[in-house]
Amino acid sequence: MSDPEDGTEIGWVRAILSGLAVLAVAFFGGVYGANEIITRSLAFTRSAREWLATALITVVVIVLAVALRWLQSRKLI
Repeated sequence: MSDPEDGTEIGWVRAILSGLAVLAVAFFGGVYGANEIITRSLAFTRSAREWLATALITVVVIVLAVALRWLQSRKLI
């Protein structure tokens, strides 16, 4: 636990905004982006679209994990 007087706590507003930003990136990158690949990339076969959507979701999860760890190490979240 951190001491409230040492300035390392971020507060509820910042925590909620950080959470909403992470959810927005995850939704638009993973869910919306994968849906767009599957429904609109008609130049590819169905199997290729599935692999692209899976790769996009995997990249989004990895990028979010790295970004959250980076932000946490700098005490921004």
